Amino acid sequence: MTTVLVTGGGGFLGEAVCRRLAARGDTVHALQRHRSPALAALGVTQHLADVRDRAAVLAAVEACEAVVHCAAKAGVHGRDRDYEEINVSGTRNVLDACARHGARLVHTSSPSVVHDGRDLEGVDESVPYARRFPAAYPRTKAEAERLVLAAAAAGQVTAVALRPHLIWGPGDPHFLPRLVAHHRLLWLPGTTDKSIDTVYIDNAADAHLLALERLRPGSPQAGRAYFVTQGEPCGFGEWLNLLLRAAGLPPVTRRAPLGPVLRAARLLERARRLPWTPHLPPLLFLVEQASTAHWFDISAARRDLGYRPRVSMAEGLARLTAHLSAGNTR
Repeated sequence: MTTVLVTGGGGFLGEAVCRRLAARGDTVHALQRHRSPALAALGVTQHLADVRDRAAVLAAVEACEAVVHCAAKAGVHGRDRDYEEINVSGTRNVLDACARHGARLVHTSSPSVVHDGRDLEGVDESVPYARRFPAAYPRTKAEAERLVLAAAAAGQVTAVALRPHLIWGPGDPHFLPRLVAHHRLLWLPGTTDKSIDTVYIDNAADAHLLALERLRPGSPQAGRAYFVTQGEPCGFGEWLNLLLRAAGLPPVTRRAPLGPVLRAARLLERARRLPWTPHLPPLLFLVEQASTAHWFDISAARRDLGYRPRVSMAEGLARLTAHLSAGNTR
């Protein structure tokens, strides 16, 4: 039995990790900003604080043997400063706490750290970090991952980074509610549907527990990053429409020519840099994500972590359909 702290324990992935840990008998602590009734029901000790609060992070890690760092500012809306403080400074606080208290660290990263607007088809972890980032989220997640792996290489902490891609499933508070709310306004860029990877929530949580089990000082996993996906690439538009079907909604069929859309996105990107337009969304990032291939070779996770996506795409969609049909809004 292990004592584990999950940062962002009240979030979509964090709660799923807490559930898995509690179910196998570990002593679970969670650090998040707001009290979670779901975690209370699991018997999780909750530390109500922000990862930007260094003293609070140090105190929460003190009694723990391991940390699963899920806390992050995700999405594309918000101030760059907030992404910096939460994703980079918050990760630095977690690293400092792990180094001080000797806790091993499983860090949740993102495949967006290697996406630079071009197709990524079946690439493995040898692909380099992107040279440019059109949004604060991938840029700060890349910086945070670099910090984690550098600390591991320097022997300051025993750590591994996981890169789960587009997590979905019952309880998603982010992507699915927005997809449902705006489905009538959606269109697909270009004439072809590029293949992407995703990962069902239970599979993403499983990968974190597998990494935690195998991570020890000197283990092959220490200091490495791993892609985590379903291992079932599908077209971007196909995936959107599968989710919409699960929600009982009609498919997206409208398409827009990619050239004009990219030109408009680049113009908007320049406008975003003006001091009086701070709230414009990073449209270029969104268009590039929707119009390029991004699917990954998960052989390393299979080999080193023993990862096998135990919930297939079809089974995950069936679970999501049943969940939404029962009247749940997310």
